[in-house]
Amino acid sequence: MEAIVDRLVPPDSLSIGGREAGCAVYIDRQLAGSYGSSSRLYTQGPFMKGLPTQGYQGKETPSELYRRGLAALDIYVRRANNGKPLQDLPPAQQDEFLAALEAGQIDLPDGVVGKDFFGFVLNNTMEGFFADPVYGGNKDMASWRMLGFPGARYDYRDFVSRHNETYPLPPVSILGASDWASK
Repeated sequence: MEAIVDRLVPPDSLSIGGREAGCAVYIDRQLAGSYGSSSRLYTQGPFMKGLPTQGYQGKETPSELYRRGLAALDIYVRRANNGKPLQDLPPAQQDEFLAALEAGQIDLPDGVVGKDFFGFVLNNTMEGFFADPVYGGNKDMASWRMLGFPGARYDYRDFVSRHNETYPLPPVSILGASDWASK
């Protein structure tokens, strides 16, 4: 997962990458909770392929999808690369594989639809990069700092209509600012 999230959100001059931001940690925590078990969703049949705008319509929980999808992805990559796992491939080759997966050009073993699995991983990676750090991702509010987003700050109404100006205060997590604990 860390290799995948680091290719989906590569580190650059603007921000840290998905691995350092904790996107895989975020996904792991989500899969261990109610999201992963679909405990808050209706999961009884009938199961039919939904429209692209409807999202996933299947029987498996997100945790089950990830277990099966990651296992199938590992089998596919190792077979295609003389036993090497994805994380041991050069970044350009990782990108090529993920692009083909996203485009639906790869059918993974065990009936895993590569394009659908990629969509799950991409969405959860973006959530992990942009969510409040309390959930395990967005380490040190890196994405918020990059965007100039104030976070869960109580009041920033005075700045809402001030376009193209940098917000002068650092972002705040749901748990507060990191310097609050030291005061």
